[in-house]
Amino acid sequence: MRSATAPSPTPAPPAGAPSGGPSPTAPVKGLLAVLMPLGIILAALNLRPAITSLGSLLEEVRDGLGMNGTLAGLLTSVPPFCFALFGFLAPRLSRRFGAGTVVCGGMIAITAGLVVRPFAGGTAGFLAATVLTLAGIAVSNVLMPVVVKNWFPDRVGSMTGLYSMALAVGTSLAAAVTVPLNDALGGGWKGGLGIWAVLGVLAVLPWAALSRHGRAAERAAAAGPAGDGPGDTLNVARSRTAWSLAVFFGLQATAAYITMGWMPQIFRDAGISAGTAGLLLAVIMALGIPLAFVIPRVATRLPQQGPVVVVLGLCGLGGYLGLALAPAGGAWIWALLIGLSNCAFPLALTMVGLRARTGPGVVKLSAFAQSVGYLISIPGPLLVGVLNDVTGGWGVPILFMACLMVPQIIVGTLAGRNRTIEDEHLARTA
Repeated sequence: MRSATAPSPTPAPPAGAPSGGPSPTAPVKGLLAVLMPLGIILAALNLRPAITSLGSLLEEVRDGLGMNGTLAGLLTSVPPFCFALFGFLAPRLSRRFGAGTVVCGGMIAITAGLVVRPFAGGTAGFLAATVLTLAGIAVSNVLMPVVVKNWFPDRVGSMTGLYSMALAVGTSLAAAVTVPLNDALGGGWKGGLGIWAVLGVLAVLPWAALSRHGRAAERAAAAGPAGDGPGDTLNVARSRTAWSLAVFFGLQATAAYITMGWMPQIFRDAGISAGTAGLLLAVIMALGIPLAFVIPRVATRLPQQGPVVVVLGLCGLGGYLGLALAPAGGAWIWALLIGLSNCAFPLALTMVGLRARTGPGVVKLSAFAQSVGYLISIPGPLLVGVLNDVTGGWGVPILFMACLMVPQIIVGTLAGRNRTIEDEHLARTA
């Protein structure tokens, strides 16, 4: 309801929208003004601990469940597969239940999977519970940009930055404290994995309330600002912008997975101690915390995001080339440059919100870009390992990583052009 002191009238919500829910044109007030940002932060904090906590205790999990090397390798490759598979389902679920409701369901699935996983009683049960958790992460991955676009249409940059920063905090926190927490809970591995369900419970609470109130904003956003959105007729797969963004997302995800999976070993094989190698990886990951908030705000103020893409890509190119030439001598510099380059992730999320004008458009673009992107990212870490085995060193794999920066810059610049997938659709059908 509009305040009596408001300078101009607020448009009435669309027909059928619940009274009292937020609309894209009215400022959110009262309890919702607190719950919405809190819900976004808590959801983002839950999107990576299930993965990074498992990586920290993978050896203990393997021994405890009697996994062979093949099954353990499969376990590490499951996340991008699940992100791609379940991400494609997110638009249909969002149309049926609303983005906020589906994110709430995603938080419940994450929590349930984390509770069940340590006590599933075998490898099959452990994998099933992991898939349940990853399914919740996948749909939430896709729909969080949609929620930001619908609930905060005039603050896409700042809210995407807040979301990206919280995601980076969750990633780093789980990697840093899972082992100490596990030791404090008696060792083994079950306590260290199961404790993260507490964070899931905290996220479910605000989303249970937000899932109902968010429907008004989603309905009002569905037609777009001009009421001419193409809606269900929009074919994202025919959009050049969508494909550019999907490939950009896939290449930056490839770099991120390679960094998380191989960078400590690269540093150790260069003669750096295990402790310092871990600290270098922590520096790479920690850079994403402040910059995840800054980069989206900068990107939304630019008419095109190509310049940001180029700067981040050149940082990555310089970091990898330096790593190939002097891995130990300039290790801290290369870690800083690679950490800057990995901040392409929050930029990609920001461009999802900028390259679509309507609520349904953001849903479809987010699902397409992330699902196709995660499929693209799957071979990269495996190929780096193969190249290392074949060549017996890290020179060729690092040069391969550097070469990936070139197409990332090209497609990212194309994705950053000032246009929307709805406008491309209307131009094709005119």
